Amino acid sequence: MKSDPVSKPKAAPTVHLQTIGPEEAGQRLDNYLLRWAKGVPKSHVYRIIRSGEVRVNKKRAEPTTRLIEGDLVRVPPVRIAEPAQMAAVNTAQTKSRAQGYSDKMPILFEDEALLIVDKPAGLAVHGGSGIALGVIETLRITRPELKFLELVHRLDRDTSGVLLLAKKRSALVELHRQIREGQTDKRYYLLAHGAIAQGAQVMQLKYPLHKYLLANGERRVRVDPDGLPSHTALRVTKTFQREDAAITLAEAQLKTGRTHQIRVHLLKLGHAILGDDKYGFEDIDKQIKSKRLYLHAHLAGFTHPRTGEKMRIESPLPAEFAAMMNTFDQAPKIIKEDE
Repeated sequence: MKSDPVSKPKAAPTVHLQTIGPEEAGQRLDNYLLRWAKGVPKSHVYRIIRSGEVRVNKKRAEPTTRLIEGDLVRVPPVRIAEPAQMAAVNTAQTKSRAQGYSDKMPILFEDEALLIVDKPAGLAVHGGSGIALGVIETLRITRPELKFLELVHRLDRDTSGVLLLAKKRSALVELHRQIREGQTDKRYYLLAHGAIAQGAQVMQLKYPLHKYLLANGERRVRVDPDGLPSHTALRVTKTFQREDAAITLAEAQLKTGRTHQIRVHLLKLGHAILGDDKYGFEDIDKQIKSKRLYLHAHLAGFTHPRTGEKMRIESPLPAEFAAMMNTFDQAPKIIKEDE
């Protein structure tokens, strides 16, 4: 009688020594490890860094340590996902879903350093919290030839529009510098509840913002005197009026980039954005049949990280905006400040 074959025990995890190359240079240590150590819980990655088990050039390092080319990173024995396990994630079903998302995400610009897409509303920029596929996962699956791909900035899941990704570490670092130093231009179209008076001057909304968590752990932001300085420039375009309600089309230009900044600033102004399920007017949204968050990143201005060329990438106003405005007035009326 034949005995059952004995499966070979899995090799015990060993110490890993990683030399940082040009594409990894500039990353924070924690972000580098979270991407490299696939399958390792985030909490464990932070524990081994803080305990000193992770070493950079034989020295202890903080999670925020910036890596430079040539650094030697020592990682203690951890079980990372095997190639077969990672391949299993990219099942035929997952690839099909990713391709479906990709087909709805037009490319606005691409070269050797940048990939700029028009993100649809409802698609998160990255997975997590029950979301398997976001923009970054979708593009890594559908564009496997890209060895490096990272988000330059983020958009809320329900916000549509221009989203920048870097295909080179050097491009990512340079664009982050431009963002920190206020050298980029981000503008959004929005539809807000009510008639916002249209004056000649751009409205400067300067309300400090504070982040906090609800009891269920969900993130929220409120205006708070002790919050971080926040500045939105608001330019009213048109106001649409009908018997039961009014809405305003406006352009918001970010002077700072706080979480939910435009949404909370508009709420403070008394004109929440249509379809905002966190800060909006739910009853009125139901009344006018609002089906999405009417916030769209329509323009991104920056200096190309490789060529130095001034870039201005634009996305057209989504069809849902036009459809909503048409329900108010077939021939839009511009309401002036003195009316």
